[in-house]
Amino acid sequence: MYMNMMRKMMYFGLGAMSLTREKAEKVFSEMAEKGDISSEEAKQFVDEAIKKGEEERIEMRKVISEEIDEVKKNFSLVTRSEFEALEQRIKDLEQKLQQE
Repeated sequence: MYMNMMRKMMYFGLGAMSLTREKAEKVFSEMAEKGDISSEEAKQFVDEAIKKGEEERIEMRKVISEEIDEVKKNFSLVTRSEFEALEQRIKDLEQKLQQE
């Protein structure tokens, strides 16, 4: 029974980032109904899994943001605001040329 529960926890952990609280509660509720874990353990596992998933999601966003910044730095890409500022400067210069 312990190995079965551990296997289910491993599978749950692998998909934790994509699980919603409702799905997690359903999985652990079913485990509690079968007697694999207690209701309190089920609630604790759900809370921990959701917390861990959110922490991993935050960390993933941080890593992605850092990678994007690195790519921008390496390829000398401009930001949207920089592009829009240049676009406005061009429009302003075109207007000055038309007035002359």
